[in-house]
Amino acid sequence: MLKQFCFSEVTMNGFDWRAQEADLNLWLTQFTRDIEVDGYGTLNIHYVHHKSKVANAIPLLFVHGWPGSFIEAKKVIPLLVEESPDHPSFHVVALSLPGFGFSTAPTKKGFKMQQYAEVCNKLMLSLGYNEYVTQGGDWGSIITREMAERYGGKHVKAFHTNFMFAATPHPFHQPMLLIKHLASWYTTQEKADIARSKAFKEGSGYHVEQSTKPQTIGYSLADSPVGLLAWIYEKLVSWTDSYPWTDDEVLTWISIYWFSRAGPAASVRIYYEFDKSGGLFVGNQAYIPTPHGVSTFPQELLLLPISWVRAAANVVFQNRHERGGHFAAYECPKELVGDVRNMFAKAGPAYGVDLRVN
Repeated sequence: MLKQFCFSEVTMNGFDWRAQEADLNLWLTQFTRDIEVDGYGTLNIHYVHHKSKVANAIPLLFVHGWPGSFIEAKKVIPLLVEESPDHPSFHVVALSLPGFGFSTAPTKKGFKMQQYAEVCNKLMLSLGYNEYVTQGGDWGSIITREMAERYGGKHVKAFHTNFMFAATPHPFHQPMLLIKHLASWYTTQEKADIARSKAFKEGSGYHVEQSTKPQTIGYSLADSPVGLLAWIYEKLVSWTDSYPWTDDEVLTWISIYWFSRAGPAASVRIYYEFDKSGGLFVGNQAYIPTPHGVSTFPQELLLLPISWVRAAANVVFQNRHERGGHFAAYECPKELVGDVRNMFAKAGPAYGVDLRVN
């Protein structure tokens, strides 16, 4: 399924791609499927699909972000599909987003959140999951929110994210929140969270580049393995909560980008298309009634007041952790899965959500 890593220099220095490739194929059952996207033709989508032994387990779609991939789901899948009388079990699907990993990329401009959401929903429907829930971080949180807005109620029954996503309070939509924001009427924790979010501006140069000149940085990423490594490795280190990355983990993570079907440049275009469509300020004011769960990790890039998130969606579950960063599914899989289980457990706030569960 995965393309051969022919980087002999790396292999000679100790990295065995074949061993990592075999490990991925052993632990992750992978497939590809053609998905027709309105106005964009057919994309061949790569995905991982693991079914629980519990017949009426909850179908769950895991959506990654940048600079992640389907590999982020590697640690949470065994926990999510686990059969136990003490917690719900899930049928898990984790895709490679278009332009990422081993999915093909769109060849026309204007492929925005609407299209990513369409791909995700059509993939789940094609697998027989007419009703399902979602989990996502980074772009995954934005895409799953888009899915809840477009397909909530009928197909998307609930969504859980580990990345806070909400626009600054709007004078017409949330006037009281805006007054509170301007007056800085926040708790000590909320003030600290806002300060952390503002401080991230110093590390957001990648976003400016990828959202304005994606092809320029794309040539560099596609031309130089060392450049690709430096561009992404810096994020793996600075965006996690002192996670002890091994060389094999890092090189495997980067290799998925290097050997992606569309090349490493394709993945960064999501920033450009998102910002061209208005970013946070377009299509993000409508309140989403679909049940929403939020997990907060202290070293996340953006930490917003929960009141902002509650103003934008029906938050039924919230939990704040003492450790963890941006790649929660990979850094803290037990904590993240624990939250998802609690959200959908018999005593949880999203139990049932019109789905058959144990």
